[in-house]
Amino acid sequence: MTRAYNFSAGPAILPEEVLKQVQTELLDFNGTGMSIMEMSHRGKDYSVIHAEAIDNLKQLLNIPDNYSVLFMTGGASTQFSLIPMNLLPAGATADYITAGAWSTKAIKAAQKIGNVNEIANTAKDIPTCVPGNDLSFTDDAAYVHICSNETISGAQVKEFPKTDAPLIADMSSDILSRPLDVSQFGMIYAGAQKNLACAGVTLVIIRNDLASTSPAALPDLFQYKHVMENNSLSNTAPTFPIYIIALVTRWLLANGGLEGMQKRNEEKAGKLYAAIDASDFYKGTAMTEYRSPMNVTFRLPTEELEAQFVAEAVAKNMTSLKGHRSVGGIRASIYNAFPAEGVDALVEFMKEFEKNNG
Repeated sequence: MTRAYNFSAGPAILPEEVLKQVQTELLDFNGTGMSIMEMSHRGKDYSVIHAEAIDNLKQLLNIPDNYSVLFMTGGASTQFSLIPMNLLPAGATADYITAGAWSTKAIKAAQKIGNVNEIANTAKDIPTCVPGNDLSFTDDAAYVHICSNETISGAQVKEFPKTDAPLIADMSSDILSRPLDVSQFGMIYAGAQKNLACAGVTLVIIRNDLASTSPAALPDLFQYKHVMENNSLSNTAPTFPIYIIALVTRWLLANGGLEGMQKRNEEKAGKLYAAIDASDFYKGTAMTEYRSPMNVTFRLPTEELEAQFVAEAVAKNMTSLKGHRSVGGIRASIYNAFPAEGVDALVEFMKEFEKNNG
């Protein structure tokens, strides 16, 4: 069987070593005679995996002791609502920085719950970008929200703003792709299905004092405080995706950690952006200084050529290159696990396609 070069924005490619280990352990995890999907979330065999996933994340991100790692469900989109429900008191205001489709969804969810001040919006700017550092924050804001990487537009925050209020970042599409100073944030959250695991679990890294402010009136499973105090195990945890997190973070630790991933990602993206810049046929859609190393977005001269490009790529075993339906174009998502040879294959195909159609 030949593995496809999967350029999907998510659910996305997983390390092949991880998939092979899952395959080996699927019927018999750790000599138990059962799959990890079949065992109790409170049993000793699963408990070891749960603890390892947390410990590996703490090691990779150098998470300070006054932060907790939570495993929740509902994806990052559910966090769009849970954040203001937990952290935006009545009468207070939260600042939102909008740079694309996902931060737009986040602010719309928050506006249903409390007072929100949109302090910057570059969502409709072409070429795509993220707001700069010239931001006017609300005095005594409850928090400041930002999306670190916009998968649809292909723009990434390169330097996070300095804020007095807790900075909260949606890092669904670039978590674990580069070193990070977690202490700069009050909270980081990420859907798993891009760089962490398969879909089904949402990572939340939150400062303990911030989590402790959850209103008691919220349902228990909606409260960061409750989830923190129960080690994400007050109800049945999404055990299989958490197991995948443990395996993926093992793989990261064995492959140079986040410094190694950053180098690897910059090299892969650099090849692809160089191919775009060397041609008049392809046109990148993000401003150069904000280009994402995770989601490379570009256009061809016509939509018809873009459709042809996608179809011919599939015939060459390169899948999911069609841009998001809201913007069109081409999108190559090359997360941590995406192999360098897949980028080389795409670059060669781009040259061939331009030669035949340019």
